[in-house]
Amino acid sequence: MFNIHKRSELIVLLMLVSSLVLYGVDYLVFGQAREIGFGLLGNLAFLPIYVLFVTLMIERLLKERDKEALRQKMNMVIGVFFSEVGTVLLRDGFAFLVDKEQLSERVRISPSWTDREFRELAAFLDGSQLQMNSSLCDLGELKGFLVSRRNFLLGLLENPNLLEHDGFTDLLWAVFHLLEELEARSTLVGLPQSDLDHLSGDIRRAYTHLLSQWVIYLRHLKEDYPYLFSLAVRNNPLNPEARVVIGS
Repeated sequence: MFNIHKRSELIVLLMLVSSLVLYGVDYLVFGQAREIGFGLLGNLAFLPIYVLFVTLMIERLLKERDKEALRQKMNMVIGVFFSEVGTVLLRDGFAFLVDKEQLSERVRISPSWTDREFRELAAFLDGSQLQMNSSLCDLGELKGFLVSRRNFLLGLLENPNLLEHDGFTDLLWAVFHLLEELEARSTLVGLPQSDLDHLSGDIRRAYTHLLSQWVIYLRHLKEDYPYLFSLAVRNNPLNPEARVVIGS
């Protein structure tokens, strides 16, 4: 640290000496002290504006760089989430959906999709009211899967980078709340209809957030990582026709 300060002081001193030498040469050659003084005052008057402009531009560039770096980190975390939890939840949660056909038709994403098609799908999901029925599939199996991923979900909730991503944070809280609801019951067999309706609402909340974040994540892959997008499309858990193996 001391060497860095000494080097900075040396650079400042050299620049000042260089400036004085150049002004001295100007005076010796042209001998116009008045114009030299006038130019020096003019430059000094402009200096605060110049410093302000450069400072604002550099600050803006640094903020943009930090924002982009944070976005990349968050997308990496979101990618890990879908690899470990999200893709399975999309597939398993689909079994609780009352009207499967409509959603299945809308999410048959292909490698040729454009931004317009992603926006249309996002708008459809925002405006749709998914109907979930907790009695359509095995709640015990869903509980077992979420319990096995508890530590992973807790680790994500502790990630400070995700504080800047409200949508994904809401998804994590919704999934974790569903886990707590399922775990709080000693048995998931023979529950009254009112309790099943309550669990249906918890599943719907988590699944709605999950779908929205999935579409955003796929759009990110399409723009930045086409090879990962290709795999995600071929591994689409909501498209029964999707195949990972590339045919001839």
